[in-house]
Amino acid sequence: MTSAEDPAHRTVESVARASYGKLVAFLSSRTRDVASAEDALSDALIAALTAWPHTGIPRNPQGWLIATARNRLIDRARHDQVHAQSIPTLELIAQDADPVEDERVFPDERLKLLFVCAHPAIDADMHTPLMLQTVLGLDAAEIGRAFLVSPQAMSQRLVRAKTKIRRTAIAFEVPEAQHLPERMDAVMNAIYAAYGSGWEDAGGVDARANGLTEEAIWLARLLCDRMHDEPEVKGLLALMLHCEARRTARRDADGRFIPLSEQDPGRWNLAMIDEAERILSKAAEQRREPGRFQLEAAIQSVHAERARSGITQWPAIALFYDRLVELSPTLGARVACAAARAEVEGAATGLSLLDAIDHDAVAAYQPYWAVRAHLLQQLRHDDAAAAAFDRAIGLSEDPAVRRFLIERRNGPPAR
Repeated sequence: MTSAEDPAHRTVESVARASYGKLVAFLSSRTRDVASAEDALSDALIAALTAWPHTGIPRNPQGWLIATARNRLIDRARHDQVHAQSIPTLELIAQDADPVEDERVFPDERLKLLFVCAHPAIDADMHTPLMLQTVLGLDAAEIGRAFLVSPQAMSQRLVRAKTKIRRTAIAFEVPEAQHLPERMDAVMNAIYAAYGSGWEDAGGVDARANGLTEEAIWLARLLCDRMHDEPEVKGLLALMLHCEARRTARRDADGRFIPLSEQDPGRWNLAMIDEAERILSKAAEQRREPGRFQLEAAIQSVHAERARSGITQWPAIALFYDRLVELSPTLGARVACAAARAEVEGAATGLSLLDAIDHDAVAAYQPYWAVRAHLLQQLRHDDAAAAAFDRAIGLSEDPAVRRFLIERRNGPPAR
């Protein structure tokens, strides 16, 4: 056994965190079997923990893991070769039997795996969860929390989806142009969901979460390169860059949470904002009706303008949110629209928009209760505001956010 402080243990953990999706995608693209690729990679990681403390860390840890995982796949296929499906597995692996020695030529198949996970043969409700696990390495418990499903139920659904990939023999490739639309939305939603999972770690204390945001941005860049005629992909990348530009401003020196409206624009990454603006402008030049991600990026663009003008143009933000709710009336969009309308027309208007949302749908939705508490406090409905604050505090997983809400609950009414 190795300890967490052992260099070999740290290297295995680092490679698993940074390259899990890349390794699974490489292996599964050869076998057409995601579940077997994941099992073989798990075996290889365990083997590394056993071997590396004695043999030393290899020059190319990724290549070592690939070679070991591939050997595990071959052993299993040979053991089960009485089954017909083992024969193509052996043939596919044999075609790529040379060890992966040079990381510079290590092929990255994650984009292909994203489109496999978004195949129409797979239940649409499982597209995003499947991508989050296979490509980005989130476990069933994390995914279950995001989708309000128990870890056991989510795990069972993921297993069924992976079995469907193997039995259907879905091709590991980026589909032809005529088949892109039916999968593109699912791929973009998964990338943004991965970014959101990393974004929640505003304090930057979880290296894995920070890796998720970097991975999501990298995948969006790859999509843009491959699909330069898709303005909505540009919108997705611009949206994430605008958000990422503000990462360091979300906490003060003492780790206190700072909401967007109170952040110091001097701490924003202007170079990243400029890149986001260029990408968003290119999307607009394609002169298509803007989709969800372009609209969300446009909202963040208006916020970013405060770095230059010192003013937040809330009427423009409210109009963009109105259009977003018409196009994609998600819970998040409706709550954010209510908050924006409150800035323009007053807290009563925002509260009426919140009241129009189904109560059962927002029972466990923290942003709803935080916005509601803020608006009730502005209207001097103290008891109702306190109750809403308590609900928001109870639903907050981030200690810094809880602290912020407690201070607002106990402090003077927000202006």
